[in-house]
Parts: sequence; C-alpha cells; structure tokens
Amino acid sequence: MKASDHMSFDGLFTHAMVTELRQNLLNGRIAKINQPYQNELILTVRANRKNWPLLLSADPTYPRIQVTEIPYINPAVPTNFAMMMRKYLQGAIITDIQQPANDRVVQLTITTRNELGDAEQLSLIIEIMARHSNVILIDQKTSRILDVVKHVGADQNRYRLLLPGATYIEPPKQDKLDPFKPNTDYLDLVKQYPNEDVLAKQLQQHYQGLGRDSAQQLAADLHQPGDLGQHYQAFLDQFDHPQATLLTLSNRKTMFAAGRFDHFGDQHREFDSLSHLLDFYYADAAQRERVQQQAGNLIRVVRNDLKKNRNKMKKLQQTLANTKQADELRLKGEILTTYLHEVKRGMTEISLPDYYHDNQPLKIQLSNQLSPSRNAQKYFSRYQKQKNAVIYVGEQIKLTQAEIDYLDNIQTQIELATPADIAEIREELTQQGYLKQRKTKKKQRSSRKPSQPQEFVASDGTEISVGKNNRQNDQLTLKTAHKTDYWLHTQKIPGSHVIIHSDDPSEQTLNEAANLAAYFSKARDSATVPVDYVQVRRIRKPNGAKPGFVIYEGQKTLYVSPNADIVEQLTPKK
Repeated sequence: MKASDHMSFDGLFTHAMVTELRQNLLNGRIAKINQPYQNELILTVRANRKNWPLLLSADPTYPRIQVTEIPYINPAVPTNFAMMMRKYLQGAIITDIQQPANDRVVQLTITTRNELGDAEQLSLIIEIMARHSNVILIDQKTSRILDVVKHVGADQNRYRLLLPGATYIEPPKQDKLDPFKPNTDYLDLVKQYPNEDVLAKQLQQHYQGLGRDSAQQLAADLHQPGDLGQHYQAFLDQFDHPQATLLTLSNRKTMFAAGRFDHFGDQHREFDSLSHLLDFYYADAAQRERVQQQAGNLIRVVRNDLKKNRNKMKKLQQTLANTKQADELRLKGEILTTYLHEVKRGMTEISLPDYYHDNQPLKIQLSNQLSPSRNAQKYFSRYQKQKNAVIYVGEQIKLTQAEIDYLDNIQTQIELATPADIAEIREELTQQGYLKQRKTKKKQRSSRKPSQPQEFVASDGTEISVGKNNRQNDQLTLKTAHKTDYWLHTQKIPGSHVIIHSDDPSEQTLNEAANLAAYFSKARDSATVPVDYVQVRRIRKPNGAKPGFVIYEGQKTLYVSPNADIVEQLTPKK
C-alpha cells in the first residue's frame, strides 16, 4: 500500500482520527444514512447530545473517514447501497471503533437488532487504500459481506472477492511491524542507516502505516541529540493526543498532519479537530472531484462542442482569407471591359494597363472558350459571389464566436461549480439543445428550489452577491440588482457576475468584489486579472442573446490578484 507523496492519510493519521472519533462517537446512535456521491456514505450519528455527520469516503483520490460539516445534496432517489445501509444500520449503536495493527483500515462495530429483536453485531469497515478504497458492511458472526460500495469481482482481484454474499477476507498482510507495539528495531535502523533520507525509506519499509511524510518526520526526530527511545515514543504519543495542523511547505502547497511535523516547515495553522482540518483542506479538492463525477457527461458534451466550433472557426477564417480577392476580381472585370477591343476570342491571357495603379501591366487570365465580353462578365459574377460569401462568412464567424464564448463560459462554470450547481447547468444545456431531454417524473423536477447566488460580506459590511451559473447571473444582474448597484466581471474572461449592493461602494469594497470576480473566473490561478466594473443601469442583454450574456459601456477596470484567503474572510460565518 503506497501512501501519496505528501499529506497522506496514512496509518498514523488513521490512528489519530480513530482516537478523535472514539472520543466523539462511541455509543452514538445512527440517526440518518445518506449516499450523496457515488463512493461516499454519510452516517449522521447522534452522540453526546449532538449530531455528527460521519463521512466514509472511498473516493479513489481522497479516501478518508472524518466528521464533515460540508453540506451535501442528496440524490432524489436513494441508491441500492444506501437502501441496504438503511435496512441494517438505521437506529443502530456504534459500540466500538478500532484500527487493526496501524493499517489504513477502520472498523466500526455496530450493534443492532434483527427482525426477531435479537442483538446482532455488524462491522462497517472502511479501507483507505487509494483506488482500492472501499466501504464494506459485514455480519461479524459469519464474516459474510452484506453489501459493499464498490463491487470487486474475481476478474478484478483473484485474492479477495468484495461482493454481497462473499466471505470477507482482510487486505493482504504485509510483513511489517506495528510501531505502537513495544520494540527497539529503530535503534538498529538508525545505526545501520546514518543518512536521514535513507533511514526514512527503511522506517517506511519496516513499520506498518508510515506514509512518506511520517517516515521523514520520524527519521528527522531520531537524528536529534538525546535519548532515541524518548524521541521514538514522543513521536508516537502525539497520535494519541492529536493536534490538527495545516503546514505551508516551501513550494506554497499545504499539507495536513496530526501533530507538529516541523521537518516540513514551521508556517502552520492549528484547528480544533482533525475533521475540521480535513474539511478545510479538502473543501476545494473534494468538491472538484465530486463535480467531476456528477458532471462527467456535461464536461464531455461541452468539450466536444467546443472542439467542433473551434474547428469550424478555423475553416471559416480560411474561407474568409480566400474571399479577400473579391476586389481584385472586380478590378480585372472593369479593366477587361475598358479594353474589350484589344481582347480576341481564343486568347488564354492578356496583359493590360492597370489604371488604378499607374498603368502598371496587369496579367489577366481568360477562357479561350468564351467571347471577350463573356470573359469580363465572368469576372463580375465571381466578384459578386465572393462579396456575398464575405457577408455570409462574416455572419457565421460572429455566430460561431458567440457559441465558443458561451461554451467556454459554461466550461468555467462547471469547473467552479459545487455539486448543487450542476443540476441547473445540466437543465440549461438541455434547454439550449446541447443535451437530450432526460425522462424525469414531473414531480421530481419541480421539487428542487432554484439555487441562489453565493453571498459575501465586504469588510465594511456591504453585501456582495456572486452568480455561479447563467441562470443565477441573469437573475442577479437583470432582476435582483438595483439599477444603482455596481456590477463586476472579469474583462474578456469567462467568470461570474458579481454585484455590490451599494450605489457608492468604498475603494476597499470595490477591490474585495473584484477579487471575488477574479477568483470565480477562468483566471483564478493567474497573477493579475483585469476586472471591469460599472453601474447596473449601464448593462443590457441583447435580444436573443444566450443565457448569461450581457453588453455594457462606460466601465472602469481594476487589476487584482485572485486570493483564496480574501474569499474566506468575506464568507459570512454560519
């Protein structure tokens, strides 16, 4: 089992998380069970007079177990897996939470009553193993799998079947030592491998559950002067009293840890629980992943349509370049008409003085099948044809460019969307004819409330709204905002409509709103982004324009660097 490069949810972090979950959830009752996303289960556990939403995620990129406060959207129809979990776990009690031998596996022991009212013990197991991660419910007495979030058949894994009805076999054991069991092996390793990096690799191979980051930190600790036994013990003890820490690395990336990992840098921020730390750390990344899963077919459709339109644009521009010779055709027709008496039937070309350009000789091709006047006529009709083509191609280029801008904008909205926004983007693409109409029951469709723009509060208390899709953008700019409010948008870059609800915003509020406009745009990762701002009264939507498209004049422009910290500061506290 390979841990990721940095910030791994390794065996030690799992140990710390189990410590935290035991404190909060033991003897809690499972009140609600939801499966909002494909590989993720959320159990709402009622314990210590509080509701704890416990997330078990078998997401291949971000597998983990934690309590999460990030809101989620439930599918209208629960999945079969969610129905099975409800059947077995609804109202059951979590009587134990264990981690076998410092592995990345957590077992929740669940006591429930069967149909006859007899107590039964079930195990809900999460295996945190990158793309092999899984959530499995088994009957403790028989070790039979009742259900599993990802079915793994014999064709995928010969060693263990993960299917309902199969006997649960634990992940293959590795020949490694549980670091929490008393041992002195690390003393020999330090002697044998004086180099810190080599020692880290050896520790990782020798002990179970050390990700690369944990092994590097332990190697650094064992290289400190003083008693090695004390260093080793102190390193392990911190996972029994975890301190949720977010470190900023030298490459400006962040990493999470369950203790002081000072080997990686000292710039850090502490959280009151590991779960809060993970919510903060994963908020963006895990949302992206969920959106990718939910919007898979949207992303494909938009990408393909963009490609089609960009190819069409290339061809149109090529055609336009070819039609640039229209004026030359007219010129040749006129000169031929002027000197018609010099043209003889049967000629294939003639040189005549070009009176538009100092009577320079101009070579003109002729058809030997046509009379002189028909030759001149042919040049005029070709000129007319090309002139009409230029008008037509010009219109087509305008339409195709509008199509590209619209799809580019939708693509950006999908990239910045939360899972809740995806349904509305899908609806818009269906209305616009990019997606086939799905067969849905009438009732389901109307039951969903339209989502609202995201609200922020400037430092001076002014309210700022940010539209996250075209429906929200149109509603916000053209209906909700007062004519005297200020409207902001990234200049010539797809992004959100931003409204400052004030007719005289301070310079700081303008800058904060411009930062929001830049952050919620395609230019989120750019250093400097131009943002236009103008009063709402200066904005109009042309007839027949696509959703989200407006035109404006009289704007001023600010230049800002998108900054996630500012966005966080302006987000109203719940």
